[in-house]
Amino acid sequence: MGSEQQVAALAQLGTILGLLGRSENWPGHSCGLNEAEYEELNRAIALAHQQNNWFTETNVRHALGAWAVALSGPALRDWLNNYPDLGRPQKRQCTVGLVLAGNLPLVGWHDVLCVLLSGHKAKIKCSSQDQVLLPALIKALDRLLPGSADVLEMTQGKLDKIDAVIATGSNNTSRYFEYYFKHIPRIVRKSRTSVAILDGKETTEELTALGEDIFRYFGMGCRNVSKLYLPSDYDLDRVFNAIFPWKDIVNHNKYANNYDYQRALWMLDQVAILENGFVLLKEDTALASPIGAIYYEHYQDLSTVEEQIAEQVDQIQCVVGHGHVPFGQSQFPALNDYADGADTMEFLLDLK
Repeated sequence: MGSEQQVAALAQLGTILGLLGRSENWPGHSCGLNEAEYEELNRAIALAHQQNNWFTETNVRHALGAWAVALSGPALRDWLNNYPDLGRPQKRQCTVGLVLAGNLPLVGWHDVLCVLLSGHKAKIKCSSQDQVLLPALIKALDRLLPGSADVLEMTQGKLDKIDAVIATGSNNTSRYFEYYFKHIPRIVRKSRTSVAILDGKETTEELTALGEDIFRYFGMGCRNVSKLYLPSDYDLDRVFNAIFPWKDIVNHNKYANNYDYQRALWMLDQVAILENGFVLLKEDTALASPIGAIYYEHYQDLSTVEEQIAEQVDQIQCVVGHGHVPFGQSQFPALNDYADGADTMEFLLDLK
C-alpha cells in the first residue's frame, strides 16, 4: 500500500465518520460505502452502548466527529511529513501487540492507525468495555483500503508471537505490562489526567467551553480536566453558572451513582465541598478527582502553578487555559498529540 493510497482512504473514512458524527443518512455511493455497509457502522454505535452504558450515542458520535477532523487529508499529510522514514525501504515488518484501553469510545484507534501507516502488522486486544467500534471501523477501512484487515488482526487470547507492544492501562496494570513484556520493545502507558489554569480573564464563552473539557465522556479520559487552578480571589460562581448546561449529565445512572457515592462519603467525613446538583467541587492538591467531582486549588503567583505542573508532567496529559490548549478543545487532539508524550510513530519506525 502506498502512503498516498493510505492517506486517501483514511481521509475518505474521516468523511464517513463526519457523516455518522452528525447522524446523517447514507449520502450515496460517493462516500465509499454502500448503504448496507454504512448502516452497519450506524448499528455499531447502538451496539457499543448496549455493551457499555458509558458509551452513550451522543458521546460515540462526538468521538467519530473528532476523528473526522483528525483524518482530513491536510491533517494526515502534515502529520506524516514529520516522518521522512515512512517513504524509505522498510527494515522489516514487525508484529506489534496492542493492548487497548476501553474508557472512551475508540480510544485505541490512534495506535492502530500508527501501526498501519508504519508498515507493520498489529495484533489487537480490545478492552472488554470496547469490543464493537474498533472492529467495525477496521471493517469499513478494509472496504476503502483492501488488505487493511489482513494487517490489523483482532484477538481475544494471549498476546504471543509479537515483536513489540504498546499497552495502555492503569498505574497498577502498567507494572504487570512492564514485567510481562520486558523482553521486547514497548510503550507502556499509565494513568494521566488534565488540568485547567484560570487567570480570571476568561470570557463567559470560554468558561462554558471548559464544561466540554470537564464533562465530555463523563470525565473518564486522560484529556478530561479534573483539576482547576484558580487565582486566590476567583469567584467560583462564574464556573458554576458557565457549566450549568451540563446539568443533565446527572440523569445518567452510572454517573449519578458515582456522584451520590462521593457526595455521601465526603459528607460523612465532614469534608468541605461545594455542589450544584450534578458536580462536586473540593479544594485539594491532588490532580485526579473521582467521577462526579472536580478538585480546585488557589494560587497567588501564576509562575508557581507552571512550576508545579512541570514537576508533575508525568501525571498530566494536557493543560487547558490561556497559552495552553484552548478552552473546549481538549477532546480534539491533533494526530501528533501522543498519549504520555511518547511518539508512537517514531517508536514503530525504529523497530528492527
